[in-house]
Amino acid sequence: MAEIIQKDGTWAFDGDVVRIVPGSDKGVGLLRRTLGEIAVPLRALAGIAFEPGRKSGRLRLRLRDGADPLLQVTGGRLDDASDPYRLTVEPDRTGVAEYFVDEVRNALLLDQVPTVGADRYLLSGPALPVTASAGDATVSFDGDRIRLEWNWKAEESKASTGTRTIELGDVSAVEFQPAVGLENGYLRFVVAKAVTKAPPKYDPHAVELWGFKKDPLMALVAAAVVARMPHPAAPAPEEAVPPPAGPPADDHDVLLRRLRELGELHRAGILTDDEFSTAKQAVLKRM
Repeated sequence: MAEIIQKDGTWAFDGDVVRIVPGSDKGVGLLRRTLGEIAVPLRALAGIAFEPGRKSGRLRLRLRDGADPLLQVTGGRLDDASDPYRLTVEPDRTGVAEYFVDEVRNALLLDQVPTVGADRYLLSGPALPVTASAGDATVSFDGDRIRLEWNWKAEESKASTGTRTIELGDVSAVEFQPAVGLENGYLRFVVAKAVTKAPPKYDPHAVELWGFKKDPLMALVAAAVVARMPHPAAPAPEEAVPPPAGPPADDHDVLLRRLRELGELHRAGILTDDEFSTAKQAVLKRM
């Protein structure tokens, strides 16, 4: 078990899952605190890095494209305070951070986790039901329906349509854009039967965001919806390949090659004696 505890949060790795618990430091954003604990399976990771600094360092997890609905819908547009995959590390914990990185990297190497994009979500997204109030509306989602309730700040032409309910099956896309500078942001649910080019201010399927503290919570609603929609990289039904009837003919050769690779990693000093022994026994059991 590798673990690092900081004011910014706690990360723990048991060989299969990285558990992320947000801290109570003032630098921890509202989105991270509301999202709570995240369990990131090893197969969802593309890498990990530690970035040392003069006053503090940073641990960063890099997830495979398409593995996390939150990252899918926000497209890398979360600020540092809202990013759950970043951890501020105090200078006296640099050694612990580097050890944590080594443990995760070794596990990725041993399990041969691919770095290519995922064709299904490997994280479940925010828990349901989820509700957020920001901008000109309160949005809630229960897994089947999205409900938009306008507040007094909503444009009259939008508010006059009343509370809007959207069935999940009618949503063809979800768009999230945080406010940047003088440009307002938005959360928009694209409804196939009612596509519009109206700005978010007037779109009855969109929430306009002005850059206030609670804006990032709309990203949680967006992620919860996206997690229950078809994955954009999922193969079409005609592209689906049926599973093989039995183990491939060259399975034995593959396992022998894996044993040679483990031996090379052990001789190079990348794997300890214990790590090599454990990995070797796992391969031998499959033979």
